[in-house]
Amino acid sequence: MSTPKEQLKVESGATPRAVQTVLDALEKLKFGAIQLTVHEGRLVQVDVTERHRYPN
Repeated sequence: MSTPKEQLKVESGATPRAVQTVLDALEKLKFGAIQLTVHEGRLVQVDVTERHRYPN
């Protein structure tokens, strides 16, 4: 199984900081969602919703 870093192909317009933010969120998140907000083709916001699951 490959890591998110290996799977992500960075296009020339992506900033290293934006890409690193997404990669960090993917590596830390076990359950949840990552929402990317894009304006005029540029990533401007990353929202991370983490879910905690507890066994019964």
